[in-house]
Amino acid sequence: QVQLVESGGGLVQPGGSLRLSCVASTRTFSRYNMAWFRQAPGKEREFVAAITWTGGKTYNRNSVKGRFTISRDNAENTAYLQMNSLKPEDTAVYYCAASIRYRDLTDETEYDTWGQGTQVTVSS
Repeated sequence: QVQLVESGGGLVQPGGSLRLSCVASTRTFSRYNMAWFRQAPGKEREFVAAITWTGGKTYNRNSVKGRFTISRDNAENTAYLQMNSLKPEDTAVYYCAASIRYRDLTDETEYDTWGQGTQVTVSS
């Protein structure tokens, strides 16, 4: 069973940047499609970005296009989310997720394994 551990969250001012990391405890990390989701207080969890197992294709939520970049390093068993030009509405708990399947990587039901989440707060 894959375990995922996120890090890199914190408090940042509007316009600032953060890089989230998600380390997977598996030697078969390169077989997994990876994604980031987020959940703001009082709201449902929503898709942010996903990357295929090879890293050859990425998907992004419209509201983060041009600001957030998902990437992965299969040699380090790690997925990343680089977040630039952060806005207060980006405030949420960010979750990393992994899936062997490849049907709709924007759908949270695609993912079997989730991390514990890391808090991102954008505020002045």
